[in-house]
Amino acid sequence: MSSGATLEVGERPRLFLALLLPDEVVSELAAWGDEHLVRGRRLEHFHVTLAFLGAQPRSELDAILAAMRTAGASTEPFTLEPVRYRETRSVGMLVLDDPTGEASRLAERLQTSLEKLGCYRREARPWLPHVTVLRFRERPRLMPTLPELGPFAPSEAAAFLSRLHRHDSAGGATYEILEKCPLNTLLGG
Repeated sequence: MSSGATLEVGERPRLFLALLLPDEVVSELAAWGDEHLVRGRRLEHFHVTLAFLGAQPRSELDAILAAMRTAGASTEPFTLEPVRYRETRSVGMLVLDDPTGEASRLAERLQTSLEKLGCYRREARPWLPHVTVLRFRERPRLMPTLPELGPFAPSEAAAFLSRLHRHDSAGGATYEILEKCPLNTLLGG
């Protein structure tokens, strides 16, 4: 396990749990974005969100991190691969294929555990494995070719602290890793 971000006294952390991508995938996505994402605000950090929790009491943090570690430890090996680019009302994303369904089972186990803790409310739509690559106010209606990543295995799961910056001219949030944990894929089964 590794920790990174620190919490301020009295801070109510705004959290999300996500899969980390291998360094070479992150580099390729950044280069691809420079070439193909010509409008909007390209992102500098790429991940696959498993659950967005929002602001949480500090007293719940240990249980949330334990749920992430438990779900990650029971994960079978899997790969993901970009299959299409999609835009919603505010983001552009690469939708990922999850051929074995293991990433979806990981998200399901984790979300169920978080619901039992009372710190998470599942969205009405089913979980969709994707990487957000672009944010915008007005949909740019891009149709980029897909990055040539091929199948890749996420390296770890992580709990992120999301800090909003309302006075930042670029808007948005910065992300800091609170804790990382290896997936069973890295533990050898």
